[in-house]
Amino acid sequence: MPKAAKILSGRAKFYGMKSEPKAYSWADLVKEGSTYWDGVRNYQARNVMKDMKIGDIILFYHSVTDKEFVGVCRVVKEFYQDPTTDDTKWVAVDIEPLKPLKKKISLADVKAEAKLASMAMLKQVRLSVFPMTEGEAKHILKMAKTEL
Repeated sequence: MPKAAKILSGRAKFYGMKSEPKAYSWADLVKEGSTYWDGVRNYQARNVMKDMKIGDIILFYHSVTDKEFVGVCRVVKEFYQDPTTDDTKWVAVDIEPLKPLKKKISLADVKAEAKLASMAMLKQVRLSVFPMTEGEAKHILKMAKTEL
């Protein structure tokens, strides 16, 4: 099923992923074409990654310095043993970029929107991987003037 059809049919789930641009940026993901998301050492974030399915949508967020949503990517391989550790409790997923946001959405923009007040990224600020409701993701995409 084409990615757009899956999204429109309501079967895709939505997530956010945070990365420091100096460590790994949206531009790095676009240049590489895909990557495995590793190094997550928080149990709650790990559990979110275990829930991800192929085709699920991720809004990519630059943390620490820029503090803004910058792009849309998707899951292309479901969770597997994190290759950066021998500890079997940690996982990775593979992702690929879909498109940049036409307008970047800052943390201040998110906080200013009443419809986004319950977002996991605002309630649990230390999570680097977090679930989003369909409504939250679509609202951010609308703010960003970006269609899938």
